Amino acid sequence: MINIYDTEFRKADLNLLVVFGALMREGSVTRAAAALCLSQGTVSAALGRLRRLFDDELFTRTRTGIEPTRRAFELARQVEPALALIWSAVTGRDRFDPATARRVFTLGMSDDLEAALLPRLLAATAGLPGIRIAVRQANRNTVADMLDHGEIDLGVAAAPAHGPNHRSEDLFNSGYSCLFNPRLLPLPIPLRLDDYLAHPHLLISYDGRRGIVDDLLEERGLTRRVIASTTHFSGAALHLTTLPALATLPTHAAALYADSLDLTITEPPLPTPSYTVSQIWHAAATEDPAHNWLRHLVREHQRPSSPPQK
Repeated sequence: MINIYDTEFRKADLNLLVVFGALMREGSVTRAAAALCLSQGTVSAALGRLRRLFDDELFTRTRTGIEPTRRAFELARQVEPALALIWSAVTGRDRFDPATARRVFTLGMSDDLEAALLPRLLAATAGLPGIRIAVRQANRNTVADMLDHGEIDLGVAAAPAHGPNHRSEDLFNSGYSCLFNPRLLPLPIPLRLDDYLAHPHLLISYDGRRGIVDDLLEERGLTRRVIASTTHFSGAALHLTTLPALATLPTHAAALYADSLDLTITEPPLPTPSYTVSQIWHAAATEDPAHNWLRHLVREHQRPSSPPQK
């Protein structure tokens, strides 16, 4: 049990944490003051006390408001769930009401998962004026660190790497598909391996040098001709509208790009692995009613069903 008589603990006014939470949500001293029904001077004074308490600037001024420091993001990850539990104990209510809440939820994911998931999340929260969804670029190797530093509330990634302080839940399975413009590259379907190797490719890769297809081809003693590379799946799909080339990318994104850009999607002419996409969060947020709602939202509004290959 925490020692409530500890000198350092008694120096902390819990009302300061309420102000801190408002500053994180509003991104402005003026807006935080309005949300708390306090004067701007009172909130500014509270911010000064918070800075002394945590020995950190916490927020820096920008042209549009204030920007949290890394330390502020770390504190938010711990403070938000704690305030939610205290609020529940005081009010006797242990639930999160998205209809009246004001909250920004930050998700970390790559752009292929953003394309599949974000439109459905935005549609589901369209009638909730106080809820805002923000997305930051992340991948399986970065989501855990971003969670630890309070940069995101929830990560969505393929087999995310994580440690004992994280929790995860499987969402859906995906694999790989080929995408091309049939008006510029009239290839037969199903795609043959000789056609696949005979035409240029766009590579989507973090380092711009090779991808999973190159590993699979190398095992067979084969290579493909890559004419350009990008780190973004959406960028590659847009390039295909004017470029006679092939791209191999996650099926859940390829299906959406094929439908919206009138491209052809088909199975690769060589076996490719499937994988599981999961949501991951910090263990400290597990019992937070708001975070529980967020995880349920993501779970209920996963990627749409893939259209048939064409």
